[in-house]
Amino acid sequence: MAMHAVVLITNVRHYVGPAAVARLASDWARVVCHDASFTDPAARAAWTGAHPGVTAAAAQEPAALVAEAVSLRGRLDAVVSNDEFPAIRAPLESARLDDLRAGLDALVVRPFALAQAAVPQLKRQGAGRILLITSAAPLRGLPNYGMYATARGAANALTLTLAKELAPHGITVNAVAPNYVENPSYFPPELLANAEAMARMLRHIPLGRLGKPEEVAALIAFFCLGDCAFVTGHVVPIAGGWA
Repeated sequence: MAMHAVVLITNVRHYVGPAAVARLASDWARVVCHDASFTDPAARAAWTGAHPGVTAAAAQEPAALVAEAVSLRGRLDAVVSNDEFPAIRAPLESARLDDLRAGLDALVVRPFALAQAAVPQLKRQGAGRILLITSAAPLRGLPNYGMYATARGAANALTLTLAKELAPHGITVNAVAPNYVENPSYFPPELLANAEAMARMLRHIPLGRLGKPEEVAALIAFFCLGDCAFVTGHVVPIAGGWA
């Protein structure tokens, strides 16, 4: 994809958002950032001040967000749905259906709506890229995390289906599926500081360490900016060999 591609990324203050923005901007993308906090002009100003060259959008709903990105930058080349929701530990018999519904809304409905909003613009341009940031958890399953794995698995399935639907229009759809990647959404400082818990966790990872957000960001940049227009319909785990 040409230098200075316009990339819209959601929830930039969460999950792998900060690293992705830094990498995309360093690769000369014109990054339009969304976050729930950006309804506050001061929060937008603080973000752009800390990330020179990027733009913070005020809009929140997918259709308005896509429209604002196009208004700001004149076009839209790639959309990154960086979705996060708490991985609630709950055995099946004690899981709350309201938590499942909230997780499905955040991790399935929102990226579906974002893709739905972006596709008309991408079709008009004759090409584009959609990238979902999901999870490797449903690729193997996680006992007691049925709600989280179900929602992430649905997003992975959405990726495969949209890739086939949109390929005739030159639009690629892929997913980056992290697990065991250090980030504040799922690995807060108190967990990282718990040596016993971390030792138990690292035993499950063939590479023997947590991944870095920057490693995920490199894969995001490849899908958004790289010479990969023939790559579509892939859910790529980045989990140190766990999946």
